Amino acid sequence: MEKETSFSHADSLALIESMINKATNRFNEDGFLYLLWGWVVLFCSVTEFFLLRIQFEKHYLVWTLTWAAVIFQIFFLRRKRQRQRVRTYTDEIVKYVWITFIILMFLLGVLISTIQGREYYKLIDPVFLVIYGMPTFLSGVILRFKPLMWGGIGCWVLSLLTTIVPVEYHLLLVSAAMVIAWIIPGYLLRLKFKKANP
Repeated sequence: MEKETSFSHADSLALIESMINKATNRFNEDGFLYLLWGWVVLFCSVTEFFLLRIQFEKHYLVWTLTWAAVIFQIFFLRRKRQRQRVRTYTDEIVKYVWITFIILMFLLGVLISTIQGREYYKLIDPVFLVIYGMPTFLSGVILRFKPLMWGGIGCWVLSLLTTIVPVEYHLLLVSAAMVIAWIIPGYLLRLKFKKANP
């Protein structure tokens, strides 16, 4: 009887330890969505920059690619949630940080285009760079991952550069933001995740 009880206590401890390990591994995020959105926005911003240079009238249509990424992300997250055994408080906080980001992006996009009219392009990239920095920096703080924190700060520095860089080059600043805020941290997160999950 004593042996059975002690085995069951040891078993319980092992189970708790394994759950903590799983939560820690999950906490170390695999970086996939940072890479997805980093590459999509980088592609769209660089492509629109060149389409504007050749004076292609419907240069903005390249951004419809982001809708495909949204649809893919919805299915990806649903599938990931079904397979996920442990969901931490950290996961919840990070999720709501990014939901706030999406709401802010939508509202500011509507407000800027409504208030500025055809002059919206003068404000849209500087404001979006500020907004890009918010969830990136906060995710870095929550996950204790400095490359994301530096990426967020980088977005804010690039937003200030829009005051001295001509408007036609703002899309290149957005491209640079994607590299430093989402693509590089995304690959570093993936590397960290692989080390934690051999």
